Amino acid sequence: MTAPAEAYTLKQVHQMLGISPTHARHLVHSGFVSPARGPRNAWLFSFQDLMLLRSAHALRQANIPARRITTALRKLKAQLPAHLPIGGLRIAAVGANVVVREADATWNPATGQLLMDFEVVPRGGGVAFLTPAPLAETPGEDDARQWFERGAALEVHDPAEAEAAYRRAVSLAPDFVDAYLNLGALLCEQQRFGEAAALYADGIPRCKASALMQFNLAVAREGEAAWTAAGRAYEAALDIDPDLADAHFNLARLLERVGNHRGAVRHLSAYRRLQR
Repeated sequence: MTAPAEAYTLKQVHQMLGISPTHARHLVHSGFVSPARGPRNAWLFSFQDLMLLRSAHALRQANIPARRITTALRKLKAQLPAHLPIGGLRIAAVGANVVVREADATWNPATGQLLMDFEVVPRGGGVAFLTPAPLAETPGEDDARQWFERGAALEVHDPAEAEAAYRRAVSLAPDFVDAYLNLGALLCEQQRFGEAAALYADGIPRCKASALMQFNLAVAREGEAAWTAAGRAYEAALDIDPDLADAHFNLARLLERVGNHRGAVRHLSAYRRLQR
């Protein structure tokens, strides 16, 4: 995919949206957005991607089912402008409808109980999102979801507390896929690949089949330079979700590294097909 004219990095996504890098990665791997690739394979997000990420984040926090979010965002993406209008945009819920307000026009890209209300305006040659998500309140003693949300809110500013919150969520709900994903990604960011791999290996049998769990296990195995184990995990991810484009891309790169050129070409072709 060609890099957008207005390209934002994962770090800028966090700065503008207040969404942690690991949660942004989760939204990408879940298929809510498809950023382009930049130098060193880094994601580059367009203005539309920022809007969709912010929407997806708000809807996930409201516990809207993933399938319903994907449907709503697909309709929203089709009607979003490629660039931020001078007057800015506002996305809000009106009753059961999502509406987008642009200057004096109001349009409705999708319907459903979409609990979001935020504004994006031009600022300093870039984009500013107003009303960022507040820090989660102190969780209830036995509320795994609240501990997870607290971990996500603390992740960038206090990684140690975020880790403790995620671990609490996992201990309360051993089948909590999102808690494993965020905790493992946090450990990988700290170069604690062995701990992340052990976490995923422990969680996978406890959770429903998750392509992202297998994908993140593969990333952790790569961090350990365990190429064979990483390849098996990528293949397991694709067994669950053959359309997980990043798994094809990473597996192609891994196979090329170990000299399996035919396998690398096959998975790279699959990746390109899915990007189209």
